[in-house]
This record gives sequence, C-alpha cells and structure tokens, in this order.
Amino acid sequence: MAEQVKPYGSSMGKKDEVEQMFDNVSHKYDFLNRLLSVGIDIQWRKKVVKIIKNAEPKTILDVATGTGDLAIALAKQNPQAQITGFDLSAGMLEYGRKKVKEKDLDQQIEMIQGDAENMPFEDDSFDAITVAFGVRNFETLEKGLKEIHRVLKPGGTFVILEFSQPQRFPIKQLYNFYFKNILPVIGKTFSKDHRAYTYLPESVQAFPFGEKLNQILKSVAFKNPKNKELTFGIASIYTSTK
Repeated sequence: MAEQVKPYGSSMGKKDEVEQMFDNVSHKYDFLNRLLSVGIDIQWRKKVVKIIKNAEPKTILDVATGTGDLAIALAKQNPQAQITGFDLSAGMLEYGRKKVKEKDLDQQIEMIQGDAENMPFEDDSFDAITVAFGVRNFETLEKGLKEIHRVLKPGGTFVILEFSQPQRFPIKQLYNFYFKNILPVIGKTFSKDHRAYTYLPESVQAFPFGEKLNQILKSVAFKNPKNKELTFGIASIYTSTK
C-alpha cells in the first residue's frame, strides 16, 4: 500500500485536500506545467497517445484529466474515439472545458467531475483508460486501480504516466535538488499556493514506482504490467491490460 501524503495535512481527507489544491492552482496549472517541466511533459504525453492509438479504441477514459491536455491529444490522434475526461477538481475542469471548446472538440470529449475511486460508469465501459500524473493523488491507490479495472473492458489497455525517482548519479542528485529546492519556490511565486508545490516532491518520494507499482497492478488483477523509464527515470509509463 502506498504511503499517504496529503497537500495540507489538515483534518480533511486526502481527496478533499487534493480537490482544494487543484482548485487553488487551476488558473496557473498549464503555465506552471510547461515552465517547471521545460515542456518535456508534452513529449511524455505523446508517448502515451501513441500507445493508445495502436490499440484503436472506440471509447477512452482519461482519469485525473485536469485541464484536458492528454484528452485533447488523444482526441486529435483518435478521431474515431469518444473520450471522457474525469477529474475531482471543478476548477481544473472549468479550464479544460474552455480548451476543449476552443479546439472544437466538445462533440468528441466530455468532461465530468467525480471521484476516481467511485466512478459513475458501468462495468466494462471503456476500451482504453489513461491516467497522467494522477494515481499519486488517489486517497487509496489500490481502490482507485480496482475501480479503473472495473470500468475497463476485458482486453482493454490501461496506461499510467507518472513521476518516478531517478536512481543514477548525477541525475538523482540534480533531480532531488530541483524538486526540493527550486520547484517549490517557482510554484509558490506563480500559484500563490506554497503547499501545492512542496506536496509534489513529497508525494513522488512516497509513491511506489517501477517494479513495485507493477506488483500492485498485478495484485488488483491487471495483466502483463510493464514499465518504461522516460528522461533518465524522471517519469515512467506503465502499461497493462484487463
């Protein structure tokens, strides 16, 4: 079971704190993503899109869709697919819906607010499911993964994109210094929410990655989980099937 790290450490549950945090930073989220990742996150998402495109899905669920970057990229490369973006934060979805409408994709992408650990979808609803930088924020990781397994069709493709922890010198040391010392300062300066960008490195540090996450995927019945490191292990893509 993943160690639980909360954004604010209040008496509220993790879900409530995560929802509040993303509502707080939603107005600067896209800008900070590009700034803090130097745009590398765009390339990482392209790799997810390629995996999903190869599966030729007709229905796609993007969990923790945020402002819809991955959902939009999926729509462009899978014009045959109906896509559902699903997120806990109303603030993030508000910006996501604007982006979807501006790109004339509102007939292909539906944005829905809700809890990833208790989704309002029938069993076996989607051909493919993605989660980009979202599984870390589940209150109970295994419960969220079981719920994703429930709504994925048999034989369907599940792809996670998530931060991991570089292990090689000197990338590990540089990464840790940036995450712990520089990223929180930049995040606080632009978002006015200090904890949002100290929570990020704390949650990454506490989250299982690599083979540990593969084993958790197996434990909740996903088949053939595999991971591939991206950019010296800063992030990883995990693929599995139902």
